[in-house]
Amino acid sequence: MTDTIIATRRRRGLLLAGTAATAIIALILSAYGLRTWLTARGISSDPALWAWAPLAALLLTQTVLYLLERPHRADAKGQERLDGLHVAVLMPVFNEDNGYLRAALSSLLAQTRRPDSVHIVDDGSELSHRVVRRWWMAAARDHGIPTSWHRTPNRGKRHAQVLAARQAPEADVHVTVDSDAQLAPDALHEVLQPLADPRVQAVAGLVLARNNRNGLLSRMTDLWYVTCQMVERSAQSPLGSVMVASGSLAAYRAELLTDHAEGYLSETFMGRPVTFSDDSMLTLYALVRGRVVQQPTAVVFTAMPEEFGHHVRQYLRWMRGSSLRALWRVRYLPARHPALAAQLLRWFQQLATTAALVWLLALHLRPGPLPSPLLMAVPLLLTAGQTLRYLVVRRSDQTLRSQLATWALTPLAMLWSWTVLRPLRWYGAATCWKTGWGTRQAGAEIHLAATAPTQPAAA
Repeated sequence: MTDTIIATRRRRGLLLAGTAATAIIALILSAYGLRTWLTARGISSDPALWAWAPLAALLLTQTVLYLLERPHRADAKGQERLDGLHVAVLMPVFNEDNGYLRAALSSLLAQTRRPDSVHIVDDGSELSHRVVRRWWMAAARDHGIPTSWHRTPNRGKRHAQVLAARQAPEADVHVTVDSDAQLAPDALHEVLQPLADPRVQAVAGLVLARNNRNGLLSRMTDLWYVTCQMVERSAQSPLGSVMVASGSLAAYRAELLTDHAEGYLSETFMGRPVTFSDDSMLTLYALVRGRVVQQPTAVVFTAMPEEFGHHVRQYLRWMRGSSLRALWRVRYLPARHPALAAQLLRWFQQLATTAALVWLLALHLRPGPLPSPLLMAVPLLLTAGQTLRYLVVRRSDQTLRSQLATWALTPLAMLWSWTVLRPLRWYGAATCWKTGWGTRQAGAEIHLAATAPTQPAAA
């Protein structure tokens, strides 16, 4: 787990053109196929096309936005300011595999821009990290990096982050890193670049699966997760409206956590303490104050679930957290913030696509001609166009052939999304009041615990 993994973005031209062309062709074919099929059944196509039009407009707008995304670059004066910032890395640990933990810490030592301090909080792990702790304290001292390592009773990830932040009161920037996250050598330098713009309050890194070849599920998860970042977050980034900066690698202005520590530790929903969605809560604080962007060249590698049960529990937790955080965005974001519009459009898209799917299935059961293969191929064509974005990232630990093999799983990943993930999304929304962590058990799965705020404080 100590090998250095590097990812860059070198495959652009043909893939970007192919993505845009696929989206346009799919939209044209879908409109033509839908109209032809409904007309053959004696059903007016006008209402369906009126409903289809805003979805098509959303898809085209999203495509244009993510094609506009570019890595942020500080000018000479901005870089000088960034070099003068005190950057504190905060790393909570709970029952982490020692191999993953050591790899994560080793990657901090190998950064081209070293952290100014690193603060680790063992949140009451049942597994022993004594050997790694001994090695790290010596290694950090040899590399001239001030560090601290505290062990506390288990109180959750948020408490661990706040305790870690209190060890560096002089910090200008907090970089959150998960205990299984291995940073590319220039990740810290890259994730700081957007902060040269004083409007930017937080920066999301690009998260890749380090175990993406450990079975079919891990490959599909990597394909789905990377595509979501390279499509949805890349579309949000030019507007400064990234809604979640993943905890595996994210940079925040230090005052976001220090000013909101009390609310961050005491979040409740329907009278229950919220013990998940910590990264999206910090991102919400940042959105209230300004812009949140993605830096696609700030790459981190993390471990994704390899077992079905862990995969389902993780996704269900994400969907519950996403549903809860969506309510908070609508309630607390300024009316003119692009993230508020993005959230409302996301709700519309989810409701409209689900309703369209149910309607088409109901029509399919009625007597009459079956949908043409052309119409049935449209969702696959759209999905394949978006998953082309997976191939933009060039990895030192994976050949192009291996990436193409993962991309070829697009039909299976789409089927998985429709039959497993979509029902889980709606079930998660319906049960978002269940605010426990619910993902991993000690010693069985890699784990980071959490607790939580009632509302974000005003900017």
